[in-house]
Amino acid sequence: MATVPFEKWNALGNDYVIVEASKLPFELTPARVRVLCAHHSGIGSDGVLLLSEPDERGFVARLRIFNPDGSEAELSGNGAREAIMYLRRNGWTESDTFSIQTAAGEIRPTITGPTTCTVDMGRARLEHEGTLEADGREWRYQHITIGNPQTAIFVDDGLEALDLGVIGPGIERHELFPNRTNVSFVKVLGVDEIRARIFERGVGETMSSGTGASGAAVAHVLRGGDSPVAVRLDGGTLDVEVEDDLHVNLTGWAVPVYRGELADELIEEITNATE
Repeated sequence: MATVPFEKWNALGNDYVIVEASKLPFELTPARVRVLCAHHSGIGSDGVLLLSEPDERGFVARLRIFNPDGSEAELSGNGAREAIMYLRRNGWTESDTFSIQTAAGEIRPTITGPTTCTVDMGRARLEHEGTLEADGREWRYQHITIGNPQTAIFVDDGLEALDLGVIGPGIERHELFPNRTNVSFVKVLGVDEIRARIFERGVGETMSSGTGASGAAVAHVLRGGDSPVAVRLDGGTLDVEVEDDLHVNLTGWAVPVYRGELADELIEEITNATE
């Protein structure tokens, strides 16, 4: 049976399995992604990063991002940084600045150190804002697109006590968000510093999220905060620069955890997985 190498990477507690499409003997489907990501019977991860050759000139690679439930995400700030550092370390490019394709469009990173990079995430858009009801409570929200849908909810008190596993699903799948949404629960710590807890669609509560941090930072700036914004997450801190036109640059780290090969038995299970 063909050898299938993979690497597992971590960025602020957000871990992904990275595989190259040319080395997979099967197509990735939602069922196969779920088998790969399973914590007890698979590799165990917050998702899969699939890298392939670009289909347009000027790009180093094409990146597809899968959530552990098998759904495909348009973008992930942490996942993108992991893929970016992987590409550099594995010889896909020798440049410090380059472009990769994603479902959200082009992203352009600049590598700033052995484990760090700044990613041009593109321009955020404020879609709508208002109030919604979830878990028997009314929440004031700002809904933003930054590669994927983000909803920021500011909490004055009690942020750490919130049960995101109970509250999050009702907001993620609220009728206001037909494509579902990631949710950032935010407390302002200072004019350029916020604390955020993240509930991601297809994942649940997570230690960190690059796009979640970006959405929270944009919402903070729209409320009068200063840029760059230090976003304190359970997994660490991300620095988010929000320009006047809502263009976002995200800076953080990503490191490899381990490299391995899929066992023949797991390859067979993945290959046979159906919806």
